[in-house]
Amino acid sequence: MAHTRGITSLPTLDLSLLDGTAAQRQGFLDDLRHAARDVGFFYLTGHGIDTDLLKQVQSHARQFFALPDSEKTAVGMINSPHFRGYNRAASEITRGKPDLREQFDLGAERDALSLDENSPYWARLQGPNQWPAALPALKPLLLDWQQAMTGMSLRLLRAFAQALSLPQESFDQLYGDKPNEHIKLMRYPGQVPDESNQGVGAHKDSGFLSFLLQDHQTGLQVEIEEGLWIDALPRDNTLVVNIGELLELATNGYLRATVHRVLSPPEGSERLSIAFFLGAQLDAVVPLYPLPPELLREARGPASDPDNPLFRDVGWNYLKGRLRSHPDVAQRFYGDVLIPNALSA
Repeated sequence: MAHTRGITSLPTLDLSLLDGTAAQRQGFLDDLRHAARDVGFFYLTGHGIDTDLLKQVQSHARQFFALPDSEKTAVGMINSPHFRGYNRAASEITRGKPDLREQFDLGAERDALSLDENSPYWARLQGPNQWPAALPALKPLLLDWQQAMTGMSLRLLRAFAQALSLPQESFDQLYGDKPNEHIKLMRYPGQVPDESNQGVGAHKDSGFLSFLLQDHQTGLQVEIEEGLWIDALPRDNTLVVNIGELLELATNGYLRATVHRVLSPPEGSERLSIAFFLGAQLDAVVPLYPLPPELLREARGPASDPDNPLFRDVGWNYLKGRLRSHPDVAQRFYGDVLIPNALSA
């Protein structure tokens, strides 16, 4: 196992080096493999996402959270069987405790699937988003950003394949033509010292890759070893990237899905962050990829929580996470799934 005790900050990778010389490209792939295995988190510069677009996304996210409660609850997640929409602070649950953030969840803008009695439960996850009527510019802006982030993240995913000595298209079959693109706008209100500081509890991300755009307020922490946390400090025009459980599962634990959390900001301040998650399409099944022997020897096996086991069936794995995180939506739209053993059926 890699020695991580000397790590005090996340490594930084420059995606533009993929377009550099052969030596620069290979150096990037080597650094990518080491960062993803040893830490599971890194800063990404040279990502090619327009700076003005990033600033507009942040500005409109602030405008959304500044809307009256009536406008935000009109697009509440409780209205959506697809787990899309707004949640007040303390509505989402991580490790059994409420997360002290308000948030707005969006996915790929797709029609709901036609369902019958033979449809898998997870087929209900596909469907349209909810959009606030009071902020009409939000929809085209976030869909533009989603498209830009998908293109960049798929490029990075192909670089991961090459870094693992696999054909660059190895992961293509998993995301296909309907990748599970997920955007989450998040606002963390300040908390007084004697209250809970769980902005979001310690967890791993599902999916392939996660990208986080932070404002200037600190709070994100990464557990590089059990009980050893480091801060992922904000940097301008830089994305924080981390590995999801699907990549950990697909590489038998060679790539690392790392536990992380967000601490609430102090009273009188707030934290705004915007996440983009790239996942596989819902009907995909995650294979075990044939790593070369020198990498396979370093694979640690996927670290699965016995209370929250990983499924190779993408739709089931994603649904399981949504049901645990949003019990109110689960009760309203998935009562038949909540019966004992329904998820393993």
